[in-house]
Amino acid sequence: TTVAQIARRAGLTERSFYRWYTDKREALFGGGRELEELLVAAVAEIPEGTAPLDTLLRAFSKAPEVFRPREFLRARAAVIAASPPLRERELIKTASMSAALKKALEDRGHPPAAARLATDAAMAIVRVAGERWAADESAAYETLLRDAEKELRAIVHA
Repeated sequence: TTVAQIARRAGLTERSFYRWYTDKREALFGGGRELEELLVAAVAEIPEGTAPLDTLLRAFSKAPEVFRPREFLRARAAVIAASPPLRERELIKTASMSAALKKALEDRGHPPAAARLATDAAMAIVRVAGERWAADESAAYETLLRDAEKELRAIVHA
């Protein structure tokens, strides 16, 4: 698929497409920076003294505000899964978000190791909840987030 074809299907000119995205692959990843900024800002709003994992999960509960339709996310996941370069880009974007969230926790006074562990655990919880949310039309994201959190905590305490 060419940029011209993508732009035409979206009702844009090729020039307009490039105003929004640097390349056609970036169309799949647009909004990542905004989501990262939303989450970092949400972390800053959580009351001081909240445990690092709880802080991140509260921040992630705000994520549905920027989620795209489930159909788009399912199609996006299939396209990314079929392409090693896109999987690599997804990992890079996820690593950037993880680094920003870890720093946000450290800025709140959490030790680096605690911030890293909480961030990695939260990202695993979010990945599971997001996969379930995309697959289940009736599921509420926040419920799935809490369910995945409970599963992880049960594994850790087993």
